[in-house]
Amino acid sequence: MKKNKNCIIAIDQGTTGSRVYIFNLEGNILANEYKELSQHFPKPAWVEHDPEEIWSSVVMLLRKALKKSSCKVKDILGVGITNQRETVLAWERKTAKPIYNAIVWQCRRTAKRCEELKKENYTKLIHKKTGLLIDAYFSSTKIEWILDNVSNARTLANAGDIAVGTIDSWLLFKMTGEHATDYTNASRTLLYDIERKDWDSELLKLFRVPQSVLPNVYPSRHSFGNIISIPELEGVPVLGMIGDQQSALFGQLCVEPGYAKNTYGTGSFLLMHTGNERLISKSSIMATLACNADGQVAYALEGAAFIAGAAMQWLRDSLKFFPKVKDSETLAQKIESERDEVVFVPAFSGLGAPHWDMQARGAILGLSRDTSIAQITRAALKSIALQTYDIVQAMEEESKQKLNVLRVDGGASANDFLMKYQSGILDRPVERPVNLEATALGAAYLAGMEAGLWTISDLKKMQGKKKRFESQMDESERQRELKYWHKGIERTKQWSE
Repeated sequence: MKKNKNCIIAIDQGTTGSRVYIFNLEGNILANEYKELSQHFPKPAWVEHDPEEIWSSVVMLLRKALKKSSCKVKDILGVGITNQRETVLAWERKTAKPIYNAIVWQCRRTAKRCEELKKENYTKLIHKKTGLLIDAYFSSTKIEWILDNVSNARTLANAGDIAVGTIDSWLLFKMTGEHATDYTNASRTLLYDIERKDWDSELLKLFRVPQSVLPNVYPSRHSFGNIISIPELEGVPVLGMIGDQQSALFGQLCVEPGYAKNTYGTGSFLLMHTGNERLISKSSIMATLACNADGQVAYALEGAAFIAGAAMQWLRDSLKFFPKVKDSETLAQKIESERDEVVFVPAFSGLGAPHWDMQARGAILGLSRDTSIAQITRAALKSIALQTYDIVQAMEEESKQKLNVLRVDGGASANDFLMKYQSGILDRPVERPVNLEATALGAAYLAGMEAGLWTISDLKKMQGKKKRFESQMDESERQRELKYWHKGIERTKQWSE
């Protein structure tokens, strides 16, 4: 490993905010800057972001982080980008101006279109090619909506005058002028054949998306172009791009078959590495593209719960239960009785794996006159772990492998109450690293490997100690918790018409 002042920048553009990290050659954080993003809800269950706000936040954070770290441009070997997946936008190629807001992965505006596709029997075709299920979560119907509903968009698309991409593509285009993405992000669009590793002409025709608007696709570890639009970073190469959940998988060094991690962010996403083998799912678990130990393309199974940490933000911002999300842990631990019948189902954006119900909506059940804010808060925290339980059960059945340990990361994994409950409800150990920012680490690791700064052996040596949570829940209590949870889930399904 080289001993010098070299460092790597990681841009983590997430759903609730943008963050920039600067890492030194030991993988330690020299600077870390964050800015929360505005959330736009033009109609019920519609979610949008302002692309220009995303871009300006990233530029501002890069400048602040550079100043704080005292890094010079000559010290920076490269930039890694990781991003909220499935969120998509279109922009003019000549001006780099967005023609509409970014449609966020949580947005349900195309749910009706997805139901039509199911009725037209496209489920098997799409699943075979993409590894995914038909759901408004993915990018294809969002792109179709933009082209059909934004004035002149389809005409511009057919003329090749606009570019369409996920947030990584948008940031890369603004930085370098290149229109590209990586395998992991492409695999989340519902337009990409993960066997052939190419845009699929049959799916492009189905969703009426011209291939000319889409980015070129490369491995996550790749030289994507040099920065030309930010003077402080002019000439610095972008050497890694990867979707946030695959980035966290790599950041936890789950790079071999059987290793799995769960990231507790806005949503909760559990990925299990399956190596070079694509498992053909027979149920509700998705196949997706990930990275192997060399940063090249591999496969993984994935289960997604759309609302995790966002439920706690909702309690904080909308119901004013507490001033800071971290206060939820104290509230949950204050309750003397461990038993009640309160169930919180955070189906604000429908239900993800393994239920996949776009019409489900959130609910709090089992309320009585003496139900407290603390009990509802505790139920909301439990819901994060219970959604993960359902995904683990489905994934184990699909892969025929039992998870011996679950590696965790993301903001909500700092909550000890949640991690203890997660271990208990799963009845297996949970391991939490010292550095919870595995998503940013993954992007930094890939860029550093491409720059020649690290090998996979170096990265394994850099991993610090993990805190281990062991199950302390007895079987009768576990079954009681699961019984009420699944009763609650069933009552929220097909709620919206």
